[in-house]
Amino acid sequence: MGQNNDSLKLNKLEGQWFVVRSNFPMWVKGNKINPSFNYIVTTKRGKEVLLDEVVYAKQTKSKNIVGYDKPVDENNRSFVWRGKGILFFLKSRWDIVYLDKDGKWMIIHFRKTLFTPEGYDVISRSKKMDAQTEKQVLLKLTKLKIEELTVIHQD
Repeated sequence: MGQNNDSLKLNKLEGQWFVVRSNFPMWVKGNKINPSFNYIVTTKRGKEVLLDEVVYAKQTKSKNIVGYDKPVDENNRSFVWRGKGILFFLKSRWDIVYLDKDGKWMIIHFRKTLFTPEGYDVISRSKKMDAQTEKQVLLKLTKLKIEELTVIHQD
């Protein structure tokens, strides 16, 4: 599962992931805190997709952005996100660059859109990674030549 070309079952992604490193302006600016991605496997138009809820806090209020991630490759590692409801006209493409063998953290790459720059997130099953996991993340980012990402503190 640690390799980019291994086939991945969508249920391995299901659940809550915390953004722990990023270069995405929305998380780096600091006015939107504790970002997490919450994935639920569901069916849309007869195809298995992820219901994707991004949750964060802004001025002590919880906010969310909801959409669907449709796999666009046979290995379930590349997705097109499309907003739900009023956000339906928005879409973006993202890929799983690396998923660790235990499924506890991953690196995702999101492509540039009209509204957002290209970038990377490191997301984790836990709000805070232990020192050994942090070391593994930094080694993998270096190996992949991904420039240093800002640590996103989770409360």
